[in-house]
Amino acid sequence: MSPDDVASHAKWRQKLQIPHPLLADTEHAAAERYGVWVQKSMMGKSYWGVARTTVIIDEQGKVAKVFPNVKVQGHSAEVLAALRGILPSSADR
Repeated sequence: MSPDDVASHAKWRQKLQIPHPLLADTEHAAAERYGVWVQKSMMGKSYWGVARTTVIIDEQGKVAKVFPNVKVQGHSAEVLAALRGILPSSADR
């Protein structure tokens, strides 16, 4: 989920052949509720944006695990391992 609009998500999804829907949070309401809409800075300029975070939500709708400050390399394997531990019957679906 990101604050990018639906059209940009559709383009990116098609380009990378992502097989599942992507969620747009253009008003950053979800990001604020999860505490990931944060003030950032780059080259001395301050702005608001999403802290790259992965949240695993279990089958009961509860937050089961949070991965803050995500680095892309190796992250998918880390998430898959966590899913297998948290949701063993669902992780391989």
